[in-house]
Amino acid sequence: MHPVSVDSPTRSPGPRTVVRTAGALALPSVLLLLLVTVSWQPLMSLDGDIARTTHQWAVEERGVTQVFRILTDWVWDPLTMRLIAAIAVVWLVWRQSARLLALWVAATCALGTLLQQGMKAAVGRERPVWPDPVDSAHYAAFPSGHAMTATVVCGLVLWLLHLYGAGRVLWRTAVTVSVVSVVGVGLSRIWLGVHWASDVLGGWLLGALMVVLAMWSYEKWHGAWRS
Repeated sequence: MHPVSVDSPTRSPGPRTVVRTAGALALPSVLLLLLVTVSWQPLMSLDGDIARTTHQWAVEERGVTQVFRILTDWVWDPLTMRLIAAIAVVWLVWRQSARLLALWVAATCALGTLLQQGMKAAVGRERPVWPDPVDSAHYAAFPSGHAMTATVVCGLVLWLLHLYGAGRVLWRTAVTVSVVSVVGVGLSRIWLGVHWASDVLGGWLLGALMVVLAMWSYEKWHGAWRS
């Protein structure tokens, strides 16, 4: 596969599209953050209802719970996702002509991790607590690190495949795997009782926003650098 110029209007979204997409992600992200921070009661009640229901299922369906533990601890784990991103960065560096893009991918992953941990510390939301837990997790709850990391990495991988003109089969496979991974890891965290539903939603929104901003900033910088 050969990279497609970021200046090509047929391959890259226009500035207005990017701004609209970023706004569509930023507004609900900020709103959700505020609602979680002030413990808005309707949201807290909804989170609680979902958590109690899914925890009951997790206790009753031990087989499904074990599968989710394996997936969330090994397949969709943030370390696994970061390893995938690292492999992509090494491949881009090896190509030599794509070192700036490699730097962008690495920086986006690093900034995503810093943002995630910073927000956890700032919000300080407690995780669900159960008398009969089926799993455990560390640090504060909001946003979900698993959900945000999976969204960032999968989004970046899809962006790279798009830039390099991936074939139809590879593209559809990558999209399917990415959707299953991002949705699956979020649902697994709720099922295992280590996150509230709004934690996962926050991770998805913030992760997607990071990817959109990475794409936009790279294309702006790359275009300025080439001119």
